[in-house]
Amino acid sequence: MTHPLLPEHGGPDDGPAVAHDFSTNANPLGPPPALWAAVQQADRHAYPDPDYGALRRHLGPAESVAPERILPTAGGAEGIRRLTLAAMLSGLREVWVPQPGFGDYALAAQTLGLAVKPYVDSAHVRPTAPSLVWICEPCNPTGASAAAWPDLAGHLVAADRAYEPLRLQGETPALPPGAWQLICPNKALGLTGVRAGYLIAPAQDAAWAQALSLAPSWVLSAEGVAMLMHWHDEATQSWLADARAQLREWAAAQRHMLAALDWEAQLPSCTPFWLARPPRADIALRLRERGIRVRDAASFGLPGWVRVSAQPRRSQDALQQALLEIESEDS
Repeated sequence: MTHPLLPEHGGPDDGPAVAHDFSTNANPLGPPPALWAAVQQADRHAYPDPDYGALRRHLGPAESVAPERILPTAGGAEGIRRLTLAAMLSGLREVWVPQPGFGDYALAAQTLGLAVKPYVDSAHVRPTAPSLVWICEPCNPTGASAAAWPDLAGHLVAADRAYEPLRLQGETPALPPGAWQLICPNKALGLTGVRAGYLIAPAQDAAWAQALSLAPSWVLSAEGVAMLMHWHDEATQSWLADARAQLREWAAAQRHMLAALDWEAQLPSCTPFWLARPPRADIALRLRERGIRVRDAASFGLPGWVRVSAQPRRSQDALQQALLEIESEDS
């Protein structure tokens, strides 16, 4: 029997609904009202334009590129799969991926029989043969940001920028010249169920033509088009700025609360999610039994660690109470 290669994600499982979800890296404050109203009012009775001409003409100037260089995607995962296939068709046989990092980078390569080369930070990205190099800036699951990226000329570089709108501090490092960009606003907007994003190609070259040709017909739903049409609106960006201010406050309070409960190993992060090592190895399971979810980081190659995200004070209070109960049971 052949066993399929399947991704391992956090988030929803087949158990009872959770009351407090610290496993998600989506913005808990979303969605912004005006954008949400536009998504709800999207015309579901007709196909979107299969070429997404109006959307691309809208996004191109907002991103300071020609509209033709905008390639709509059905979220980040579809964009990762499509660009990896385009890289293979271009003759590339190695894919460099951050470790720890989002598992779909490696899985997309493994499914196509490509060699996967993990790297721990930007200083260790040293491909010798022409390669596809994935950058996640800031990185999931760590929330870390590179001080600088090497030039990487001669390679197909793809920067996943899904969490850039959730950068709470620090400056964005310059990307390698000629890098592709993968933009996925749904995390920052708290609308991860709306599968929509886009690739920005550095040029209208052979890789661009392949990535465009490989897209499924009507890759975006009407709701996805509506979300992207309002992504760059002044109201949306103002709402995001306010959200980041609130998330900074919640993240600081939550880190302080966890440290007081002996979660001393909490890694630095420039995002509202971070990696932490709880004092008990079974904490994810025991919290889940209490209707609280954290992201077990074992699938990232980090057994004993979890990823947590900043959540509202009432959820922090519930987490604190659950952790105190677990501590009391073990004492």
